[in-house]
Order: sequence, then C-alpha cells, then structure tokens
Amino acid sequence: MAEINEEINAENACDAIVKSSIRITPDSTDEVRQLVLQIDDPAFRYAAGQSIGVLVPGPHEFGNEFHHRRYSIANPAQTGNAEAAELEILVKRCFYIDEISGERYPGIASNYLCDAKPGDKIRITGPFRSPFKVPADNTCNLLMIGTGTGVAPFRAFTQQIYDQHGSWKGDVRLFYGDQGGMNLLYLNDKQDDLGHYYDDASFKAFSALIDKPLRDAADGLQESLSAHTDECLRLLRDPKTYVFLAGQEKAAAVFAKVMAEAFGSEDEWKELKKQLVNEDRWAELLYH
Repeated sequence: MAEINEEINAENACDAIVKSSIRITPDSTDEVRQLVLQIDDPAFRYAAGQSIGVLVPGPHEFGNEFHHRRYSIANPAQTGNAEAAELEILVKRCFYIDEISGERYPGIASNYLCDAKPGDKIRITGPFRSPFKVPADNTCNLLMIGTGTGVAPFRAFTQQIYDQHGSWKGDVRLFYGDQGGMNLLYLNDKQDDLGHYYDDASFKAFSALIDKPLRDAADGLQESLSAHTDECLRLLRDPKTYVFLAGQEKAAAVFAKVMAEAFGSEDEWKELKKQLVNEDRWAELLYH
C-alpha cells in the first residue's frame, strides 16, 4: 500500500534483499506483485499492520537524493528467533496521466519495486507504527473496510488471528472494492490468500468488481457495502465491534455516505462514529 511522500531519515535505513517477486494478478489486468523482502538483522522486528518505507535512489526532481514511499506489511509478524526477518509487501504497478499534456508517466516507487529481481538490494526505513491493533479479546468483532492494495494490513490481520491465535470467536468481516482484476488480489488462483478462511464460521469477505470506464475501486466498495448494510448495522451497533478503515481517502467518504443512509440520518452516524473513536474502537490508515 503506497502512502504519501514524507521526510526521509536515510541514516536510519537498512538493506533488504528481494527474496522473491511474484505477479498475483492475470496478465490481462493491472499488475500487482507480492514481494518477499529479507532483512539480515536479528534486531529488525515488526507487527501486523505496520509499514515500511522504500528509498528509491535518484537523482529525482528538485535535486532529491531519494524518493520515499511507504508500503503496509502484508503478512503477520514472525515468531521464533530467526537470524533474518522476512516480510511481504503488495505493489501495484502505477502510472499517472498529466492533466495538462495528457502524457503517461510511470509511478517511481511502484515501478522500481515491480522491476526488482530476486537478489536485488533495496534500502528501507521503519517499520512504522500502525494505528491497527488486534484486540486482546478474541470474542470481539472486527469490521474491516478498504480498497485495492490499501487492504494489505487486513491480509496480515486475518492470517494472524487464525493462524497464530488458533481461532477467533467474534465475527470477522471484510468489505472491499476493486477495479479491473484487483478483486483477485486476495482471492487469486496462485495465492488464495483469504479463500481458505471461508471454512471458518466467523469469517466472511464481501467484494464488488468494477470494470467500467470512469469508475474506480471506491465505487466497488460502495456496491459491496450497499448490498450488505444489514450486516454492517448489526456489527456497528454491537459494543464489541472494532472498525478498521484502509485504502484511498475516498473509501472513508464512501463508507460514511453508505452508513449515513443506512442509519437514516447523517447525525446519527456521526454520533456513533464519535463513540467508536472515543472508545478506541475506530482506526484508519488512508492515503491519497
């Protein structure tokens, strides 16, 4: 999950080796790759939901030595005392259109990472603190909402609570919207990241595929939420529900719009959200 550019402290960076890079979406859709990075430092530790920064060497515009982007770690924390740490990130190869000239430019960090080969060395920063934390009580409900590769922390969350905790008694619900082949990001033939959790009675995922011009992943999220508002309302009214929101900033606006309509009043929704925030049951990680 890429975030905004930010101030860089390159002195605190460390080296990571690309252990593997696998395309997890079909050739006919947007390219999304799963990269496994190895850090040969036993002191490097991370938790589910955290992110790392990637330093792309320059020179870049305005004389910057590095270009810095952050990506959410997409796998749960390692256990044991391994001498080297391994983490996964999901990267979508991005391109941007100049609004004035109409020219197409490659995203700096995403193309740098998608072009990286096994054995390549990259510089990373972090890990950075995450607003997402798995509740200690496994009878709590987890309501996760997001779009595109911004849902990477939820992939790590799901693996952690079922693989490491052994089970989860509360309801776990994932709502996400996708564009083009992005719906295969978590339910793809090669990885099937979430499919094997469908056997667990507590887990359900709801997605909507948008493959039309001028519509994006947020439109898919809106369709997914609108089709299952009763499920959302049930969970949001439960005092044991925690809400996690990730992805594009537009996803937050879509969620607010659908929930205000579901509750029948924008004021009623805002009051409930305020309660969730005050009780530390609301967390979000959004990017432009």
